[in-house]
Amino acid sequence: MTQGEPPGPHASMLAVPQALARFLESNDESLLDGLFSEHEVTILENFAPHLFQGQGGLGAWRRLMAAHVGKIDQLRHRFGAAQDYAPSADQAFFTLPTMWTGIRDGVPFIEHGGWSFLLVREDGCWRIRAYGWAVTSVQA
Repeated sequence: MTQGEPPGPHASMLAVPQALARFLESNDESLLDGLFSEHEVTILENFAPHLFQGQGGLGAWRRLMAAHVGKIDQLRHRFGAAQDYAPSADQAFFTLPTMWTGIRDGVPFIEHGGWSFLLVREDGCWRIRAYGWAVTSVQA
């Protein structure tokens, strides 16, 4: 970080996970346009096959995630303060404590977890190069 820079991710960086969360809440795939790197992408998720790599993996993730969130009603997120912020000129890493609420199979749930992101700067925009999701607790 340079002197005078905020101690956490910039608003333009935080807009990326916010857009991803809005996709999960709405299942509006247009929100994914331009969100991921045009190059290598790696996603680690808590549903099979768990590891999604490259543009082909991203396509598989899009299909499976759309089906996954399509089974959840009233899905909403809340982010905690970003942790482990590590920026450089063309990439930034940070972790977001995240709480999800919703209704799955008629049962309300609260899911707590952590979302780690590695963003890269491409064409003047921050995009997801990698993310990993880890559930830390679920209440139903």
